[in-house]
Amino acid sequence: MSAASNLLKHHLQQRQIQGATHIALRPGTLAKVQGLSRKPATREPEPLKPIAVESAPAARRILDNPPPETKKAGLLEVAGDTIEEKLAALRAMAEAWEPARALESLRETMVFAVGDSHASLMFIGEAPGAEEEKLREPFVGPAGQKLTGIIKAMGLDRLQVYISNICKFRPAMENQGSGNRKPTAEEMRACLPFVLTEIDLIKPQVIVALGATAAEGLGIPGSVGGLRGRFHSTSGISTMVTYHPSYILREEKINGGMDAKRAVWEDMLKVMEKLGMPVSDKQRGFFKTK
Repeated sequence: MSAASNLLKHHLQQRQIQGATHIALRPGTLAKVQGLSRKPATREPEPLKPIAVESAPAARRILDNPPPETKKAGLLEVAGDTIEEKLAALRAMAEAWEPARALESLRETMVFAVGDSHASLMFIGEAPGAEEEKLREPFVGPAGQKLTGIIKAMGLDRLQVYISNICKFRPAMENQGSGNRKPTAEEMRACLPFVLTEIDLIKPQVIVALGATAAEGLGIPGSVGGLRGRFHSTSGISTMVTYHPSYILREEKINGGMDAKRAVWEDMLKVMEKLGMPVSDKQRGFFKTK
């Protein structure tokens, strides 16, 4: 390669790094440095013409980095003047959500959410089960009754909190009957924009992720045992990961479930303190070892 070619190559590389997409060259210059023949000029020199130069990968990465105001990508735009109107529009959107329907691995009935749209505390589970699908409300089966008991022990009513699921449809199974399975990562991703938009609209002070699947869907991977007991973050909101109520039910059948109950209650005490709720001596004494 000639010295002229080396100089041009070096110049173009420098301009790429600076983000340049076009470099002006005089007619015939590119042909000359490539060693091609040049015909004698028979007319006045033409104006400078730009040639396209592909942007350097490093420059593309910088340009593709979204500005701070677009960091909420993934949220859904919903019409309405109030939170209630926007949640109603979000619910209607979820009914016909094509990314979830197109998977063909979720059942038809959409189960949205329930509770106070101005709640300070939001519970998020993994997916509706048979009872939830039937009544179209999250956490109404045996696990839901256990969750309601936990909420009452905190001194709250079920209608004072907001309860949702990562996946808005019951995952389908062969010969399903009343059986349930946890949603796949793909199924959770299809419904995640709804949960993130709910969080953005309600703006709870604390989120409780019920179970490892819900935590994973919120971007907090790991086992519940390794995640619980401390706060994580979801969209900038303090998030406590704790055992799913169905886990407590299973443990109750095996060994009384005292360890699971105690662990969940310890997590709820931290949630109450984070919310600035009063905690009585009686509440602190629940499940204390003698």
